Amino acid sequence: MNLLIIGGTRFVGYLLAWRMLARGHRVTLFNRGNLPDPFGDRVTRLPGDRTTQDFQRLLAHKQFDAVIDFAAYTGADAQSAVDTLAGNIGHYVFISTGQVYLVRQNAPRPARESDYDGPVMPEPPENHPDRNDWNYGIYKRAAEDVLMRAQATREFPETRLRIPMVNGERDFYRRIENYLWRLLDGGPLLLPDVGPQICRHVYGWEVIRAIELVLGNSQTHGMAYNICQQEQLPLADLLALFAKLLGTPAPHLVSIAPQALAAGNMPLKSVSPFSDTWMSHLDPALAQRELGFTHEPLERYLDKIVTSFLAQPPSDKPPGYARRAEELQLARTAC
Repeated sequence: MNLLIIGGTRFVGYLLAWRMLARGHRVTLFNRGNLPDPFGDRVTRLPGDRTTQDFQRLLAHKQFDAVIDFAAYTGADAQSAVDTLAGNIGHYVFISTGQVYLVRQNAPRPARESDYDGPVMPEPPENHPDRNDWNYGIYKRAAEDVLMRAQATREFPETRLRIPMVNGERDFYRRIENYLWRLLDGGPLLLPDVGPQICRHVYGWEVIRAIELVLGNSQTHGMAYNICQQEQLPLADLLALFAKLLGTPAPHLVSIAPQALAAGNMPLKSVSPFSDTWMSHLDPALAQRELGFTHEPLERYLDKIVTSFLAQPPSDKPPGYARRAEELQLARTAC
């Protein structure tokens, strides 16, 4: 296959390029070129900004068997992809997000693909703390809507993969790592009191496998699929699993009100990255049924991540760990 990968070079797109090269495919990368990559002359690079004329200038009239787009965030991005690529590609795979459900009014958890349709939440005020997350979900919905219209009216060969929070050895957000350092230091962990905090994530390599399952499959044109792990468990249980894999004692969790963190000017997600009310919770049944997709078991993939961390610990702590001493003081106060 002759493949174009748009964006994603910091994490899953990087993994995808590795996998596709290993499979013997031709790979072209379109991104801003701000980050180095290790692929040498094995890939073709088209450095450019998709929000400018670069996109059409560099890609118009080029032909690809498939395009995997990690970097379309708005309706305008998707429309540009349709206008530039239509007629010149065999398949367009759009990496979407479970957040398209979170902006729905009364969307169930876990959300199924059929829960996409319906009214969305009112727009939050400009300075509301939910504004950025709401925008992200709304803008991704706008991109999906453009693609669905293009498929219906122009037979644009699109497939949408909706994914939740992605875990992996190359997670540049260092979310799991934030918890691992805290477990290793032996101190209590603050657990913000923001509700049930049910975790159902996806492993980066499993996103790649899902992409491989749909690539070139015309039966998936016009379809959206939720891609995530089978297991869904409370954050407290997930932290206990991290401790088991590290070989540390069970974590001492201290519940804390978000207001207490705000009073200390401590961002909630820097203290506990998975304590996020905008963390999507998906139902993967359709992908299992139609694609034969079954995610690798949770404990097995987490063991790979923890083993990698222990084998080559980062030389620095993640930014969210910088105020650990203040966390420990809050924990003593809250106990």
